[in-house]
This record gives sequence, C-alpha cells and structure tokens, in this order.
Amino acid sequence: MRIRLDIAYDGTHFRGWARQPGLRTVQETVEGALGRVLGGEPRLVVAGRTDAGVHATGQVAHIDLDDAQRERLLGRRPRAGAPDADPVSVLAARLTGTLGAYSDVVVTRSAVAPEGFDARFSAVWRRYEYRVADAVSGYDPLERHRTTTVRGALDEGTMDAAARALIGLHDFAAYCKPREGSTTIRTLLEFDWHRDHGGVLIANVKADAFCHSMVRALVGGCVAAGDGRLDVEDVVEIRDSRERVPEIKVLAARGLTLQEVGYPADGLLALRAEQTRARRVPDPRHPESPDEE
Repeated sequence: MRIRLDIAYDGTHFRGWARQPGLRTVQETVEGALGRVLGGEPRLVVAGRTDAGVHATGQVAHIDLDDAQRERLLGRRPRAGAPDADPVSVLAARLTGTLGAYSDVVVTRSAVAPEGFDARFSAVWRRYEYRVADAVSGYDPLERHRTTTVRGALDEGTMDAAARALIGLHDFAAYCKPREGSTTIRTLLEFDWHRDHGGVLIANVKADAFCHSMVRALVGGCVAAGDGRLDVEDVVEIRDSRERVPEIKVLAARGLTLQEVGYPADGLLALRAEQTRARRVPDPRHPESPDEE
C-alpha cells in the first residue's frame, strides 16, 4: 500500500531533506513521526531533496506500508462519538499532532497514491520561489528566514529579461554544482521576476527537474544583471559556455521555497516514472546526496 504525503516545512533549522548521521533533517523528523504512528522503520521517497536551509510549502513524498503498518493504519477505530473518517486521510492530522504544536514541519495531506505513482520519478515539473529584498523593499526582520537581502537597488526589468532569456532545454552546467555521473541538462519551463506588494523581488522558477544549487545560481545570475555587473547577453553566454564562473554567485538557501510539484494524469504515472529513471538514475555511490535544491 503506497501513501502520498504532502509536506510543508521551514528549512531554517534543518540540514536539508535527506537523512545524515547525527544531524536533524526533514526526512528523519517525518519518518520518526511515521514510526511512532505506524510502527516499523518507514522510509520516504521524495520529489525533491532540498538542501540545508531551503523551505517547502508543496513538497511531495510517498511511503510503502508493510502488512503490519497497513493493518495498524486501517484497523484503527475512531474514538467514541468521533466521525467515521477515512484513516488514510486522517493520517496527516495524526502525524502533525505527533510532530507537535508550532512544529517547523507539517504534513498537510495524506492519500492513497494512484497506481504507478512515484513521488520522485513520476513528477513532470517542480516550481520554486526565491525572494530577494533590496533597497527598494527594505529589510523586514519578520521575513529574514525566507528572504535574502542584497545591497543597493536592483533593476526588476533587467532581471526579468535575463530570466526569460534562459528558458528552454539547455545544459545548465554553468549554473549547477556538478556531480559525477549526473547530467546537468534540464528544461527550464518558466523563469520570471516581479515585485510583491511590499516591493520584495520574487522569482518564479519552474523546470522538469533541477540539479544541485541550480535555482540559487540562476537567481545569482539575475541579481548580477539587476545590479549592473552583467548584461542579459552575459547571463546567456555564461550558460552556453557550460563553465562555472565567479560572477555567478549561489545565493543563500533562506530565500528559496519549493512551492509545487506537478504530475501527469493517473494513467501516465508509471510511464513517466519509467522514462525518468531511464534518463536520470541517481548515483549509487551517493544515494542520499541532494541532486536538486
């Protein structure tokens, strides 16, 4: 029995998604709650293994229940006087209660996964947001954990033009931290900038997948264009050179949030997973290293 979980978290005090010995991670925290609720040693598969300090409002994971866990979940009876709710959908509330009040991670939804669903390999795109405060917006201490601050005023129009010029199927090696055995070819589907009501610059970045630090490097390129250090043409030429350059800074993790993961229609989930595995198989020597943001 495969269960889909939708998860949100403040990444400030986590060392990323993936389990690491002796460190607090989102995976370890949520799996710990699952173990307390369902027993056993649950293991989650996630859509995007976010790096240390990165947040999420729309993370997706799945878990395969063994027979004992399935019986424990489905055999649970509601308390006297409580409505007869679906135990799978109630699992999210039980996990959130186990994680505790004011937790920095919450399970927002739980459901039986459709046949063929794989949280990671069935995904067709991921969407991130990156927030940048400059001299126009000013610094808001209440937003410091999810917004990166830069000096001076940035030109929103130039940043938006640079972002849109990078869209398409390309080798983004110049905007990724390379990993042996992994491809840096990605399809950047959307990339644009706007200011919110408070003047904070918001990047919308959507791609079929992201290699490690890709979003933060793309944002770094746009910031360099926005403050005049690079032209729009320079940002594109750097991409096409496929070589990392010092002008492209990888900005802080705090400004980045995974917002949404897209999947095909239920009947295409298994095919999509098979196609993705064939193109991009994780390096077996580093199964827990982040290959995305």
